[in-house]
This record gives sequence, structure tokens and C-alpha cells, in this order.
Amino acid sequence: MQVTTTDGAEGEGAEPTASAEGTADRRVLFDVNHPAQVHLFRPAIRELERQGNATFVASRDKEVTVDLLDAYGIDHDPLTARGDSFPGLVWELLVRERKLAAAARTFDPDVIVSRLSPAAAHVSALLGVPNVVVSDTLPEATTVRRIFESVTLPFVDRVCAPPSFDLPVDGSKRRPLDFQELAYLHPQYFTPDASVLAEHGIDAQDPFFVVRVAGWDAYHDVGHQGLSPDGIRELIGLLEGHGSVYLSAEGDLPPELGRYRLPTPPEAVHQVLYFADLYVGDSGTMSTEAAVLGTPAIRTNSMVGTDDENVFRELEDRYELLRSFAREDRALAAVRDLLADGIPHDDWRRRRNRLLADQPDVTTRMVEEILDAAPDQ
Repeated sequence: MQVTTTDGAEGEGAEPTASAEGTADRRVLFDVNHPAQVHLFRPAIRELERQGNATFVASRDKEVTVDLLDAYGIDHDPLTARGDSFPGLVWELLVRERKLAAAARTFDPDVIVSRLSPAAAHVSALLGVPNVVVSDTLPEATTVRRIFESVTLPFVDRVCAPPSFDLPVDGSKRRPLDFQELAYLHPQYFTPDASVLAEHGIDAQDPFFVVRVAGWDAYHDVGHQGLSPDGIRELIGLLEGHGSVYLSAEGDLPPELGRYRLPTPPEAVHQVLYFADLYVGDSGTMSTEAAVLGTPAIRTNSMVGTDDENVFRELEDRYELLRSFAREDRALAAVRDLLADGIPHDDWRRRRNRLLADQPDVTTRMVEEILDAAPDQ
């Protein structure tokens, strides 16, 4: 187990040292299971360390989670790898709970931070340590959602989530936290750097477009789907007459689409999104990321509807940074219209500035909740 300290020292069971801000007085364990959680928690980890607290990250080998943690220089312990079937996922959960409990006993945290995670919630209860949950995603399938919440929420101490979320948890445990992508994409934490693109053959001055195809195998995606293979091909055909097209996809691509694969490493994806002329995809997270960066964003998947999550409704109706479509043919029509009329990038930047002026510093709020939940020393 490696503990991150404020002076960068690492080692097996290393103790935190004093920092310029004062002595370390809190020990915070982060349970990181998905690439999006790396981005979400990274600024909070850095801020906690800057204040003199010790952190430990229990990671999971899923997609590019480990690669991102390594790229950002965040020490972590990969406890499990994602199961490749339903029985495999159940077995992984059991193994992860056991390994997380062992890691937590060694690290001796004051608080455990996670998304809505059964393993983190159960280990927190087992050790008598507060579990702070930061969540902005709910399963669409009612049965899946009820099962997941029933084995998790009774053990959670504090839930930071959008106010619109209908969660069966006592109101005293709720903390409002919307637009969570701003935790790492607010200008305080994200700086555009065109040289990152240039290193991988992308000229930020030339028009280019990002197409995202998600995997649709997460628990909250059950029963839903995104862009079809034919829709992807049609979309690329529409876009490549106006600039370069880069395809970000989970898993393998058909041979004829391989040449469109995004050439940048995972940690550079937000630089790509910032400089892109247009984003189109079926990923809820990346659609939101593009929108809050001020890039015109079109989202299409079967989850879109009248009961869409509040962040999507706000980005579309209040800030006009995102357009969402349940039918991909309507999304393709919207792309055609944008290309025909010209994309007013200055308008999108102004809309983004209005969003930034309205919304709080998500990372600061998160850190305050984490430290407040930790018991007094």
C-alpha cells in the first residue's frame, strides 16, 4: 500500500509529513472504480494533500482507470479487475470488499470517499468510518436501482448529489452538489493547452469533430443503447466533409473505422473536447464535459426523455450548451443543421461563462464535506 503525502514521499505504509499549510490531521481513503471517478476526485485529492491530509486510492482495473491514475501521478492500489460477466461482477464485488477492508485496516482512514459503492459503504460500516458519497448517476432500470440502493444507502453517512435526485435516504444525510464535471473542468482546475494536441498530430486551429461511442455495459445503462453502427458511419460521413473526425470508443472498432480512432492518451481527452468544433456522442458524461467546456454538444441515446437527469435539462434549457435526442436520426438532422448554418463558437463561450458565473466551486464543496464528515481528532 502506498500513501501519498504532501511532500511527494511515497512508500509502504508511509506516514504523512508536515506541509506548509500545517500538520496532516485527516486520513482519507478514495474508492475509485471508473475513469470518470479519477477525473472527479483528482482535484479534491490534490487539495486535501495541499492542506496537509494523507490520502490513499483503492483503484479498479476498468477501462483506463489505472492508466489515468498513473498519468496523473496518483499513487494507488489496484484491488480488483472488472468482471466480464454477471457472475464475474458478483465475484469481483465480494473480492473487492475483502481487499478494501484489508487496505482500510492498514491505512486506518478517518473517512472513505466514493461514488455509490457497495464495497465502500460496507467497509465503512464495518470499520465505523464515515462514508461520503459523491453521486450524479442513477440506474434507469427500477429493479436494478432498488437492489443497488438497498445494499448501499443504509450504510452511507453523507450523500453529495444533485438536489433533483430521488434517493431513499434521510434528508439530514443529503448535500446538494450539481454539475459535478466542474470539479475538474472549472478554469481553476483546467487550463487549455493546444500543444497537448499537437504532440499527437492534431492542429487545434484546424476544424475537427469528436464522436463518442460508449460501452453501455455499466449497471446504470441496463436496457439502453446509444449510437448504432450505421448511425456512426452516417455521422462520420456528414462530418468529414467539414474537417477531421476523431472517434472515441470503448472497445474495438470495425476495421473500416479504425483510422478515425482518437490518437491522444486518455488524460488528454478534455483538451481535445475543449478545442473541438463539435461533439456528438451517446455518452452522458462526455456530453456534459463537452458542454461545460463550451463546445457545442449533441447527445443521443435511448435514455433521453422527459425524466432526463437535471444536469442534462439545465445544460439544454437554461444554458443552451447541449442538445439531447432519443432518436439518432434527429441527432443527425441537428448535426446537418449546425454544419449548414455554421457553428457560432463565440455564442457557446458566452453561454459557458454564464454557467461558470452561476455555479459554485464543486471541488471546494466536496473537500469541505469530506473534512466535515471526518471525526474530530
